[in-house]
Amino acid sequence: MNIYADLFLTFAKVGVCTFGGGYAMLPILQREVVEKKGWATDEELTDYYAIGQCTPGVIAVNTATFIGHKLKGIPGGILTTLGVVFPSIVIITVIAAFLRNFADNPLVIHAFGGIRACVCVLIFNAVLKLRKSTVIDLPTAIIFFAVFLLSAVLGLSPALLVLVCGVIGLSLKLMTGRGKGGAK
Repeated sequence: MNIYADLFLTFAKVGVCTFGGGYAMLPILQREVVEKKGWATDEELTDYYAIGQCTPGVIAVNTATFIGHKLKGIPGGILTTLGVVFPSIVIITVIAAFLRNFADNPLVIHAFGGIRACVCVLIFNAVLKLRKSTVIDLPTAIIFFAVFLLSAVLGLSPALLVLVCGVIGLSLKLMTGRGKGGAK
């Protein structure tokens, strides 16, 4: 298949299979981009998530753009972005046309409650998968738990936390000479 068509269709599949927003796309992105296509590693995807969190827009759309750009430059970034948002635009347009009539229906309310519960599980699953490749030693475990507490308890901005942790990671690298592959 043409790589450009493959990029668009893969990210359209991610977009159409996702309920619950950008974070709900993360496990699907991981499966499609890392496991099935091999377009990125778990580490690269984690980096894209971090950068995507710091940049304006939806994290999954930003991540899709980064992956497309990595593979095929600006045209790849444009196609993956269009691919991931196209299904949402179509679905939202259809839902908006009919939801007003059904929004108060108890069946619809319960269906959305079930979808929200499912999305929580999908996000938790993505966190567990990413933790295996990200929390690899004591310093990264400390950073992980510190960020979790600062975010959950104090409600600090995720963008601020990502930037601070980037500085901490760079500082640790410079102080210890460690890279992604471990000790040097």
